[in-house]
Amino acid sequence: QVQLVESGGGLVQAGGSLRLSCAASGRTFSTYATGWFRQAPGKEREFVVAISWSGGNTYYADSVKGRFTISRDNARGTVYLQMNSLKPEDTAVYYCAARSTASRYRYYSGQAEYDYWGQGTQVTGSS
Repeated sequence: QVQLVESGGGLVQAGGSLRLSCAASGRTFSTYATGWFRQAPGKEREFVVAISWSGGNTYYADSVKGRFTISRDNARGTVYLQMNSLKPEDTAVYYCAARSTASRYRYYSGQAEYDYWGQGTQVTGSS
């Protein structure tokens, strides 16, 4: 079992920045591929970005490409999401997800591919 706890959400003006953290506890996190998803009010949860457990491979949704950056520190068991140039449409609850994988290169963009989820952290971008 892996427990995931997100933090770092908040209210930020358009154009501002936030850094989200996803701290893992339990099993060894260094062999878990990780992703971020978000759910805006009245909408379905959607993929944002994913990272392989080695950190060497990443994949971004087009809507955040060039503005968001995912990284991880396996020694700390933490994954980060740096969000720059925030827009009001980035407003959502952001969720961290993880799954074990044998491949250091694999990342996953489908929600059903993940086994563990955090409780979410609210990000609100004001215009």
